[in-house]
Amino acid sequence: MTLKPETLQKIDEVIAHYPVKRSAALPLLHLVQEDAGWISPEAVEWIAARLELQPINVYELVTFYPMFRQKPAGRRQVRVCRTLSCALAGAQAVRAELERGLGCAAGGTAPDGSVSLELVECLASCGTGPVVMVDEKLHERVDVARARALAAEIRLAAAAPEAAEAPPPPP
Repeated sequence: MTLKPETLQKIDEVIAHYPVKRSAALPLLHLVQEDAGWISPEAVEWIAARLELQPINVYELVTFYPMFRQKPAGRRQVRVCRTLSCALAGAQAVRAELERGLGCAAGGTAPDGSVSLELVECLASCGTGPVVMVDEKLHERVDVARARALAAEIRLAAAAPEAAEAPPPPP
């Protein structure tokens, strides 16, 4: 598995913080996903070897926690809160509009790999729902019209020639 040297250094530092190596499993999963974009079967094996665990011990974490992606994600990440306060404020209609506008179902990635759409638990803005996070930017009080505009902005950026080369802007 190929990881950036900075990620490998962070992994070594994280493992050293724990008296029992297995306790570093969740932080390592986060670091690997941040670097690679997802947790591949190869990553599960690699982390297990680094922590002197059986691969099943890492795999059970990947499959239990919904924040770990088990397939490659799009270049842009769109997350829609699905918890009660956002649901009551119209999150399902927002999700449906984003699915239509982005060309992928929740839990999936657009065929061109430009964007992934996820339903997530609580984005910590319950009083301003429905809430949508695009990459690391939070959008509050998103209605169907705003969802349509967000999808159009994302698709337009994906179609720009420089979009294929440049990562999304930092938050």
